[in-house]
Amino acid sequence: MVDFSGLADKAKNLVAEHSEQVKGGVDKVGEFVGNKIGHDKVDPIEDKIGGLVDTIAGDRTPDGPATPATPPVVPPPAAPPVTPPV
Repeated sequence: MVDFSGLADKAKNLVAEHSEQVKGGVDKVGEFVGNKIGHDKVDPIEDKIGGLVDTIAGDRTPDGPATPATPPVVPPPAAPPVTPPV
C-alpha cells in the first residue's frame, strides 16, 4: 500500500530544499499562461503559490519538520490554596 503521508513529507522536503527553483518555475509558467489568458487572472495565483512555497520552506528543513525556535509558553502551575490557621 502507498504511504501517502510519507510521499507528502518527501514532497514538502523537496520544496523546502529547492524553494527558489520551484518559485522560478511558477514564475515561468505564470508568465506563459498570463500571456494567454491575462496576467490579472494569473498573478494572484502566482502570489499565493509563492507564499505557500515560502511557508513550506520556512516550516521545513531538508531532514523534516523544523523545530520551533522557542519552546511553547506554558503557564506556571497554580499555587496551592492557603488554609487559615485554627
